This record gives sequence, structure tokens and C-alpha cells, in this order.
Amino acid sequence: MTVPSSREVTRLLKAWNLGEDDAFHQLVPLVYQELRRLAHRHMRKEGQGHILQTTALINEAYIRLQDLNQINWQNRSQFFAISAQVMRRVLVDFARSRKARKRGGGLDRITLNEEVLGTDGKNLDLLALDEVLERLSGFDARKARVVELRFYGGFSVSETAEALGISPETVMRDWKFARAWLFKEMFPQ
Repeated sequence: MTVPSSREVTRLLKAWNLGEDDAFHQLVPLVYQELRRLAHRHMRKEGQGHILQTTALINEAYIRLQDLNQINWQNRSQFFAISAQVMRRVLVDFARSRKARKRGGGLDRITLNEEVLGTDGKNLDLLALDEVLERLSGFDARKARVVELRFYGGFSVSETAEALGISPETVMRDWKFARAWLFKEMFPQ
């Protein structure tokens, strides 16, 4: 399958903005492989034995994306940034529902290595990470978005810069700060 052009994806997003419901259904097959890559990346972090599978994550994200018809879609980059955010929400919601069913026990765990957040392979609780990201967002939303795109979306520095409309250097500064801050918050001494 050939990679769809950014122009075609943007055209369909804008048509969807104008109320053409069929445009979303034309868009999904064009971006499915990239959505699958994002979902697979998320599921690898969840570890083996996770009940939710890659296809289920894509399906749930698809349903939630379909309900986001009020977004003023600009381009392919924005679509994948929001898709990564939707997948994060699906996983957090899933973790919360499992925690509620188990009355607080058996939290879903993800492993973050030094490449991701500088944690030297320590396990993090997905719900705790989400809470810390929400706190970071409260005082610096851009840095929280950088983490979300890099960690949850698997975006490169240049893809993150494009999605946020900032320079790659700014992405690296934000990424470095956010990793240190998240590590300090997640693993206080």
C-alpha cells in the first residue's frame, strides 16, 4: 500500500470539517497503517498479557475520533497528534475502569526507559503518569503536549515541532525539562 499524500489527507480533513461525513470514512483507510503503528507503540508499552489489543485500541480511537467533528482540522500532522491524544485517553480510561473493578489493586503498569523519560527502566503507573502530565499541563501546556506527542504518539522531534508549530530546538528544550520534571514527580527522593 502506498503512503497517502499529506495533501490528500488534509483535503479529506477539511471536507470533514465542512460536514461531509463520508470524508472521514475515506480518510480512515488512508491513515490506518499509521494509526496501527501508533496503537502498536502504545500497546508495546503496556506489556504482555494486557487485555486490550492493538486492533481494539484502533477501533476505540476510531469511534472517538469520529465524534470529534467539531475540530477545525488543519493538516495530517494535527490529525495524528490528536489521534495520539485520543489513544492516550482510551488507555487511561481502560486503566481506570480496571482499577475500579479491582477496588484499587493491580494497576496497569508501563515501562519507560531512559530513551523515553530517563527512568532507567523503572515501572510507572499509567494513571499516575496521566495525573502528573495533567499537573504539568496546568502550568506549561506546551511541555505536556511535547511529552504526549513524543511518548504516546511516538513522534520524532521534527514531527513534534511541526505538529506544535515550534522549532525542533524548542521541542528538545521542552522535552529535556519535561523528562526531568516528570522523573522528579514520579520518583521523589
